[in-house]
Amino acid sequence: MMNEKQIPLLIDPTGRQHLLENDKTTIGRAVDCDIVITSKRVSREHTQIRREGWRIYVEDLGSTNGTFLNNDRLMGPVQLRDGDRIQVGDVLFAFHDPDVTYQETPLPELDVDVSGGVVRLNRQPVALAPKEFSLLAFLFERRGEVCSKDEIGLMVWPEYQEGVFDYQIENLVRRLRAKLEPDAGEPQLLLTVRGRGYKLVLYE
Repeated sequence: MMNEKQIPLLIDPTGRQHLLENDKTTIGRAVDCDIVITSKRVSREHTQIRREGWRIYVEDLGSTNGTFLNNDRLMGPVQLRDGDRIQVGDVLFAFHDPDVTYQETPLPELDVDVSGGVVRLNRQPVALAPKEFSLLAFLFERRGEVCSKDEIGLMVWPEYQEGVFDYQIENLVRRLRAKLEPDAGEPQLLLTVRGRGYKLVLYE
């Protein structure tokens, strides 16, 4: 089958292509799903592929056995990239996007799950020390806003009632940048706002 319109698609283990032409594509055991999998390990409505402009997201629909993206269980919607592997029950789909050249970006992709304590950079897990995570979590909850050093000191070092020194905050920012920025000397995520503090910028 030719994909003449350059439409993203899923390829199942038999090599069959499933074009993702609609805004939403449902995978499950129910006969009215767009892609039907007759397996007891698959819920009636198991997984959904959703298109938003040129971005395509995969999301588990509360299935019993979960949906896995590149061996990781989905805990929320995740944007798909060319070559991703989606497992629904016993069936492994390969995602292919013919227009991938228009979607690639050099900007770092940061995902922070504050409640779960999980940080991913370009979809790879990042190990942070407790204070590093506290700083990132605070900035993430106020992403796009400038946070002063006083605010950061109170949130990250609540045990220090007398306050913390600027150099402690600056050293912590430096360590966090070393783990998150492609080039810590030219930060793209954790920015310094001269005379005011720091802010976290995330890219869609």
